[in-house]
Amino acid sequence: MSGHSRWANIKHRKEGADKKRGAAFTKISKELMVAARLGGSDPASNARLRIAVSKARAANMPRDNIERAVKKGAGELEGITYEEVLYEIFAPGGVGILVEALTDKKSRTTPEIKSMLNKYGANLAAEGAVSRNFERKGVIILERNGQKEDEWMEFALEAGADDFIPQDEYFELRSRPEDYALLQEKLAEKGAQALESGIKFVPLAGTEMKMGEGEQLDKIQKFLDALEDHDDVQLVSSNLV
Repeated sequence: MSGHSRWANIKHRKEGADKKRGAAFTKISKELMVAARLGGSDPASNARLRIAVSKARAANMPRDNIERAVKKGAGELEGITYEEVLYEIFAPGGVGILVEALTDKKSRTTPEIKSMLNKYGANLAAEGAVSRNFERKGVIILERNGQKEDEWMEFALEAGADDFIPQDEYFELRSRPEDYALLQEKLAEKGAQALESGIKFVPLAGTEMKMGEGEQLDKIQKFLDALEDHDDVQLVSSNLV
């Protein structure tokens, strides 16, 4: 996939998220609840919760919504218990996909995901078959908007990024998961508006797949969109670049 196509897909996802802001808030609320349930309600001592709160703020989620989700997860308010599930998938052409889900009923979610796989000609992979080619990274996409590359690279690296990837239309910042929350906070203080922001699986060097424009690429993109639209799916990562 060319850089132009990737930029078009980033904007497409951003526009879709704006249109479905309520659904996006629901997914973030689930992550806040799980993080608080596993590690407590204090972000200072719960790294996963701090990351989830940073993501919620980046999405302009109201403070009351954040606090309510954290209290539900910590047991201070009545809430639902969610289970984490990772689906490893091979799409047509050998494209590797990782789907992170939070569900209150795995026996409902898994058949629904399998039905989507059948529709798009994809298959579930054995545990580790896809994930071994990925690593966890904090990823933040900033639109260029005429900003100076050198200035932003220096700021990003000082703020905690360990990689700065300039493209024609955007900057991609990557960090260690444990550095993501602080990096996101420093970018917010600088007034940066992220097109994408979160901790995701990033393909290891040499495992990325490029696919020319055509029917197969269109089908895979529709498949990725369908996965992201599923209510229980939190994040979709692939090695398609």
